[in-house]
Amino acid sequence: MSKKKTVWFEVEEGETIEQCLERMSREGYMAAGRKEEPLFEERDGEPVPVRQLIRFKGVLKEE
Repeated sequence: MSKKKTVWFEVEEGETIEQCLERMSREGYMAAGRKEEPLFEERDGEPVPVRQLIRFKGVLKEE
């Protein structure tokens, strides 16, 4: 089965950016873009920032 050409990888909670990039490389992808967005939680009717979601666009490495 062939791999997808483009896959989004999310930096997991407790994982560093470096660890995420290493995981991408092990799976045969390299970073081609980065997207960040805040994650909010509602407390007392108000949105409160919890953490930043970081995603990397992985493109399949050439063999």
